[in-house]
Amino acid sequence: MISTSEWVERVRADGEFTLAARGWSGGLLIETPRGATGFTMADGNPRPGVPEPADGVIVLTMPDDLWIGMTAAMPRPFHNDVSAAMLLGLRRHSDEILWWQYMPALQRAVELARAVGPDAAPPLVRPTATPTGRYVNLDLVGADYRIYVEEAGCGIPLLLQHTAGSHGVQWRHLFEMPEITDHFRLIAYDLPFHGKSVPPVGPRWWETPYRLEGVFLRTLVTGLSAELELDQPVFMGCSVGGLLALDLAFHHPDLFRAVVALQGALHIGGRLDHFPGFWHPQVSNESKAKMMEGMTAPQSPVEFRKETIQAYASGWPPVFIGDLAYYIEEFDIRSTASLIDTSEVGVHILTGDYDPNATVEKGREAHEAIAGSTFAAMPELGHFPMSENPERFASHLLPVLDRIRAGS
Repeated sequence: MISTSEWVERVRADGEFTLAARGWSGGLLIETPRGATGFTMADGNPRPGVPEPADGVIVLTMPDDLWIGMTAAMPRPFHNDVSAAMLLGLRRHSDEILWWQYMPALQRAVELARAVGPDAAPPLVRPTATPTGRYVNLDLVGADYRIYVEEAGCGIPLLLQHTAGSHGVQWRHLFEMPEITDHFRLIAYDLPFHGKSVPPVGPRWWETPYRLEGVFLRTLVTGLSAELELDQPVFMGCSVGGLLALDLAFHHPDLFRAVVALQGALHIGGRLDHFPGFWHPQVSNESKAKMMEGMTAPQSPVEFRKETIQAYASGWPPVFIGDLAYYIEEFDIRSTASLIDTSEVGVHILTGDYDPNATVEKGREAHEAIAGSTFAAMPELGHFPMSENPERFASHLLPVLDRIRAGS
């Protein structure tokens, strides 16, 4: 276990922590049955000394074995992230907004407390792809939407839906894989208000809360497919897109030859008011980004993990919490999944094991409910397999795409 003095030195010397902790006065206190550790903070500067509970101090209590697991050189699933560790017995005690404001700093501090292990393998850099980008106009629920799409490859059309709060750049690594683009026409699009898809002209959208709903999502995908004159495309989505894949298989099996649900489930569940920091004027987008990084696998190349979360730090603040309206509140196919006919539309579910929301168990549950579907767990991958570790992800995806090409 790292000494407190060495921990403070690591924290003080770390540029990422310094940026995340700016303005923080108080400290971090870790309490386990064996004792307490931590450090104080003075206007963003860490100092030796275990703090007492007080204003500005974030207190984490947990079992001894959890702290040992969180500070291991390569933590197991859910031990790698302070938010996910709450599923394993971690409890936080602090002002709610203070937690959200400095969660990136304390998460980085926990990472710096770990035993030094081997760095994750550097990413394989492939030749830069040259996708074609353009806008497609769609009439959706009575308004004109300009949807940005990027395409690469040829063959079977493959529509790609990004995760909540992000945009189509998550799929850029697949554009650089000729083993995919030689057989599939990849079409990645940005949801309205995300990435390069601009808001509609006409509705006074700035006066009402943004909220993503299933009917709108399904209409967008089917409308885009019709506008692009796609013949029996494949649909692949992750997170929100993974749930949407199963939604489309139920509502529109005649339009798609297959769907691939990354991090799919029958139901996620939750409440939007459990995420006050996602849309609070005193919390920056950095907290969303760091929380999402905690849902990546520590084995993934750090460069791609950081690239994945940069989209969250730079997006329009309301879209993430608004997308979660569909993800955790609306979507629920527990009573209808068994009605999906896989003789009409192929259903394939792939799940990374470092995702605390759409867990491997939930992915397997969806597979068991949908007769004829396929399922595979993806070890050492998290919530964003296509962007955090594309080479490892491709090893799981390519067999599925081969099945689709073969007409299975």
